[in-house]
Amino acid sequence: MNKHILYIFVLLLAVANLSAQVTDYEGSIESRKGAEPTKMAVEDFTISGSERPSVSDSIIMLRISEVIRADLNFSPFYEIVPLDTFYMRHMELEVMSLLGWSQLGARYVVRGECDFSGEDVSIRYEMHVAGTGMVFARGRLKSIKTNHRRLAHKIADDIIYYLTGDKGIFDTRVCFISKRTGNKEIYLCDYDGANIYQLTGNGSINLSPTFDSDNRKILFTSFMNDDPELFQYDVVTGKVDQVAAYPGINSAARVSPDDQSIVCALSRDGNAELYLLERSGRIKKRLTYTKSIESAPCWSPSGSEIAFSSDRTGSPQIYVMDLDGTNLRRITYNGNYNDSPDWHPKGDKIVFLSRVNGKFNICTIDITGNNFRVLTERGNNENPHWSPDGNHIIFSSTRTGTKEIFIMDLYGNEEKRLTTGGGNSNPAWAGYSR
Repeated sequence: MNKHILYIFVLLLAVANLSAQVTDYEGSIESRKGAEPTKMAVEDFTISGSERPSVSDSIIMLRISEVIRADLNFSPFYEIVPLDTFYMRHMELEVMSLLGWSQLGARYVVRGECDFSGEDVSIRYEMHVAGTGMVFARGRLKSIKTNHRRLAHKIADDIIYYLTGDKGIFDTRVCFISKRTGNKEIYLCDYDGANIYQLTGNGSINLSPTFDSDNRKILFTSFMNDDPELFQYDVVTGKVDQVAAYPGINSAARVSPDDQSIVCALSRDGNAELYLLERSGRIKKRLTYTKSIESAPCWSPSGSEIAFSSDRTGSPQIYVMDLDGTNLRRITYNGNYNDSPDWHPKGDKIVFLSRVNGKFNICTIDITGNNFRVLTERGNNENPHWSPDGNHIIFSSTRTGTKEIFIMDLYGNEEKRLTTGGGNSNPAWAGYSR
C-alpha cells in the first residue's frame, strides 16, 4: 500500500481525536426537559383460553410485555406506570383494574393475550383508555416463537402510530463497527442492542458504515484491498461489491434520500474534497475546491442540500451547501471544533460532535445556526446519528472506560447502552423502509 496514502487517511481519522491543540467552548448542558410524558401501563400478557401455558411459553409472554414496556418508556413522550402491589392489597384487588390504573396516573392501559400453536405464537392486544375503559386501539400479530421480540417491537410501533400518527422506531436496526474479533468488522443489531450479529469478516479495517435509502445495502470504507476503498454490503444476500477505488481516500459515503447518488470524500486530487457519485461509483461532480480537509458529508431530508465538516477557517466547523456546491454558509460558531453532522429527518436541526469543556460531546443546532445545545456530559462522545423519527440519537461514548454504543432521546435523556466489551464505534441507524 502507498505509505503516503495511508498517512493521509490515518491523519484524517485522527483529526477527531486531537484535543490539546484547540480552544474549548465553555458551554453547559441546557435544560433537558421536554414535553410532559403521557403515562401508560402495560399489563403482563396472558394465555388465550383456559389452557395452562408451558414454562417456555410463560417466559415468552413475560418477555413480550417487558419489551413493550421498555420500548414505550424509552420514548421521550411516554412513561410507563409500574404495577403497585401495595395499592392492590390496600384496595383488595386480585387483578389490577382499569380504574386502579387510572388512579395510579395511567391514561392508557395495554392488555394482551397469546395463543401458542406448535412453533408459532399469535398475539391479540388492546389499548384501553384507563378512565373510561374504552378500547382506543387493537391489533393481532402472528409469527414464530423465536421472533417474539420483533412482535413486541411491532406492537409498540403500532401504539405509537395510534397515538401520534407517526411511525415508531422500535422495529428498526442499527449497524456499527466493533473490534470484538480483533479486527474492525461491521455488526448489525436491533435498535435496543438485542440480536447482535457480525456482517463482515474480511479481517481488515472497516470504517464508517451507513445504510442506503432502502436499508438493504450498507456502504463502508475498507482496507481489505490494502487501500481505503468504498464498498457496499447487501444485508439480504451477504454479497460485497466494490463501489469506488479512486487513488487516495474513498471515505465518509452517504446515500441520497432518493437512493440515486452518493456524496463522499475523495483525495484523488490531493487533499480530501467532497464529490458526488452515481450509485455505481462513477464521479458526477466535484463539490468543493479548497486546500483544507472537507469531510463527514450528510444529506438534508429533501436531498437538495449537504452539510459537512471543513477546517477551512483553521479548525473543523459545520457548513451547509446546495447540492451543486453553491450557496455555502457556515452554521457553527460556538467553539473551535465541530464535526460529524447528521441532519434531522424533519430538516430543522443538525446533531454533531463539539469539543465542550475539554471533552467531545453530542450537540444540536438549528439549521439557521441558532439554539446550540449540549446533550452529553460524561466521557468523549462521537459519531451521532438521528433515529428515523428524529426523537432519538445513537452515538459512541467512552463514559464507561471503553468505547461503546449508546442511544438517548433528543433531549439527552433516557440514555441506554447497547454494546459491551469495548471497541465499538461508528453507529448508523437504518431509516424507514420505503
